[in-house]
Amino acid sequence: MIRDADILNASILIVDDQKANVQLLEQMLDEAGYRRVTSTTDPQSVCALNRDHQYDLILLDLKMPGMDGFQVMEGLKEIETDGYLPILVITAEPGHKLRALAAGARDFIAKPFDLVEVQTRIHNMLEVRLLYKQLEQYNQKLEQAVQQRTAELRESEARFRRLTELASDWYWEQDEGGHFTKVYGPVLEMLGIPADSLLGEIKDAQAAGWNKAERAVLEANMAARRPFLDFVYSRTDADGAHQYFQVSGEPMFDASGRFTGYRGVGRDISSIMRDKNRPHAA
Repeated sequence: MIRDADILNASILIVDDQKANVQLLEQMLDEAGYRRVTSTTDPQSVCALNRDHQYDLILLDLKMPGMDGFQVMEGLKEIETDGYLPILVITAEPGHKLRALAAGARDFIAKPFDLVEVQTRIHNMLEVRLLYKQLEQYNQKLEQAVQQRTAELRESEARFRRLTELASDWYWEQDEGGHFTKVYGPVLEMLGIPADSLLGEIKDAQAAGWNKAERAVLEANMAARRPFLDFVYSRTDADGAHQYFQVSGEPMFDASGRFTGYRGVGRDISSIMRDKNRPHAA
């Protein structure tokens, strides 16, 4: 919401080579309550002034010696990179109005001045300009908030991965069809699966060699959407060695309660199980 106080505090530049016109506009704006009004009779100084002050509105005469208003607008386009020229042109020639609008001006006022019309057009243009700037600021804040939140989520994921690596050998997620969607850790190497395998193909690639009875129990738990803790199952690798894994997992559901898959952690406990099963001397 743009307040009247914001409009009256907007920055305005008057550009006209005729001092009488400048004084008339300054007096009118002063009586209306505008507090930040600057003027110049030198059109060649406009670009530098706007670069330094970024005016909310420029009242620009079109017919000036040395450099006319159209040339000034071309120079301002190089400064206002967003393409918005906050220009209200001043002209006594009706044929210049459409040309000025096509060149980027937002509105125009005719000479001789109708002071009520001038005040109305200035007020309306400033309201639109300030709304435009307000929207720009909002978009910038929104973009910063998104970037900050994205950075926080990345840090949170990295922290989660570090904690997972400390507590287990790998972290995994599966979709509702049982295909892996995320795998963090050296589980592929442990299973002898190429590191460049697609996650969705891992389920089939490592199917051979598992203890079928143990595997059936695990799959029954997952089919029933039950969580499981420290479930141990085994497989025989391509070299005939026995591998033992301990996994924990929980089902995932979306906001509507629809099952979306499983996530969990796992550990290779082969050395522990071999020591446990190794005969000890009496």
